[in-house]
Amino acid sequence: MSEDLIVRHCAPTLAGLKTGNMFRASFADEGELDAELERLNFILTEKGLRITALRIDCQVNCGKCGIRALMYIYRPGQLQSDLDEEEAKAILSAFGYEDGDHEICIRRLTDRICECEEFPHEVGLFLGYPPEDVKGFIELGGRQSKASGYWKVYGDVDHAQKQFERFSKCTGVYLKCLERGLPFTKLAVKKKVTA
Repeated sequence: MSEDLIVRHCAPTLAGLKTGNMFRASFADEGELDAELERLNFILTEKGLRITALRIDCQVNCGKCGIRALMYIYRPGQLQSDLDEEEAKAILSAFGYEDGDHEICIRRLTDRICECEEFPHEVGLFLGYPPEDVKGFIELGGRQSKASGYWKVYGDVDHAQKQFERFSKCTGVYLKCLERGLPFTKLAVKKKVTA
């Protein structure tokens, strides 16, 4: 998996601006996926980040079978803080999340991604989206949002727009740094979570 792919899709999380990001990546087989997860977690854990595969699908290209995985890179401390918010707990409870521990919640999300015909909309909570926006999206089926960018906004538009701008700027800066040869390991910053 290329570092460019990770930076392109996850720069705000690497920079500590966002709880998590998801992206798809292709691998020859599950052995390659497991080796890549081990390698990346060795690098990222010291920076307060983790990466996991939420879903693995077989893909057939030109007679060769490989796998495509939905990858999730996140900051465990920040995720736990997000999931501890009362509105987030209420949303998750409605979808069968019985425990607020982030690792257990990630396992439940993995099950929901595999079980549901549609992508489970509570996923926004795992990406650091405001609970009021996740709730609005669920209740209104993605319609009647006040604004949209990285997510559909049902609450504070000004705050969301500022976040969208920060995330876009961060991604641009990180891609330029990567092009100039700055190692991927230097782009992932260590961030302390404050209560």
